[in-house]
Amino acid sequence: MQRTILFRDVEVKKNNWVSFFADFLLTGMVFGPPIAPFLAASGIFLLPGIADIIYFMGNHVCPQPTMGLELASPHIMAVCMRCYGTVTGLLITRILCALTNGKGRFWLSQYGWIGAAFASVLMMAYPLELAAQIFELWDFNNYIVTPFGLITGLAWGLFTMPLLHFKKS
Repeated sequence: MQRTILFRDVEVKKNNWVSFFADFLLTGMVFGPPIAPFLAASGIFLLPGIADIIYFMGNHVCPQPTMGLELASPHIMAVCMRCYGTVTGLLITRILCALTNGKGRFWLSQYGWIGAAFASVLMMAYPLELAAQIFELWDFNNYIVTPFGLITGLAWGLFTMPLLHFKKS
């Protein structure tokens, strides 16, 4: 009996660490890209170095980091608005997950493979829009790319947030 209790305690702690780590990463993704230009422009001691780290990460995750918004002239956001739209979708679903305790019909992970397939189809909004731009169906436009990123982030979040933050009963 005592081993069962200890095992359950370990599982709860493990899930809390997963949740904490996921929130830590999401916080960095939400605040890093728009803060980087201000840190770079500040010229105060270590702040431009921190901005360089954020820009380095942005250059390795964003397919078009040079298309970021100019926030502190001449410095731009560390990622494009397609990527930031994705992060915004993840943030929205994280807040929704906290408000609903991961319960509701809209959380896709509860539907198993069907939910995974539906989430995967929705997540294709980002690469399809990028492909359309590469094949010159339209030019880069923040008003176009942001909603495609948002759809991808919402789909990704609607599938993963309950898995990251709540144990299955």
